[in-house]
Amino acid sequence: MNVIIVDYNSGNISSVVNSFQEVAKDKVNIEVTSDLNKIKSSDKVVLPGQGSFKSCVDALNNISGLVDTLNEFAINNKKPLLGICVGLQMFADIGYEETETKGLAWIAGKVSKIDNQNGKFKLPHIGWNEIKIVKDSKILNGIENNPHMYFVHSYEFIPEDKNVISTTTDYSTNIVCSIEKENIFGTQFHPEKSDKVGLKIIKNFINL
Repeated sequence: MNVIIVDYNSGNISSVVNSFQEVAKDKVNIEVTSDLNKIKSSDKVVLPGQGSFKSCVDALNNISGLVDTLNEFAINNKKPLLGICVGLQMFADIGYEETETKGLAWIAGKVSKIDNQNGKFKLPHIGWNEIKIVKDSKILNGIENNPHMYFVHSYEFIPEDKNVISTTTDYSTNIVCSIEKENIFGTQFHPEKSDKVGLKIIKNFINL
């Protein structure tokens, strides 16, 4: 089985790569590439994301044919795709970081700045926070409720359909931490930085 981690120059993804390789051992081929043919023929795709919504969308668009290839993979062919952090946020129709920017429009919704209630809550939201499982998700299989996961973000994904939300955390408001919609999965937290529970989520995704 081939799992592609998409490298589209969106920042350092070494911890993502290392954690997937640790979980996969030698049983699964993990490759880091932006090669369109390799993405098309892979079994699963991971879309990481660091930095701003706009910078990540721009970086995707800067690689000719990449967005079309991801659309074909996830939307047309319904193969499993996992978005991490801004990788999840880009599923939205639109984001408001830096400037109004169109997303991939895979899951109706928007990405807005977290309401820090006039400075009551620190932004960016950095560190460990307890998440609440609100619906069954294939990538949460075998995980007990209320684990602590690692976050680094100032913006949150607000989907129109609340049924796609699988976990939330309480940080000024109920923030979406992960989603599942058919073959599309996303985490706002960083599973690659979230110790054993994060590795379990990665393992669940690989084993889908």
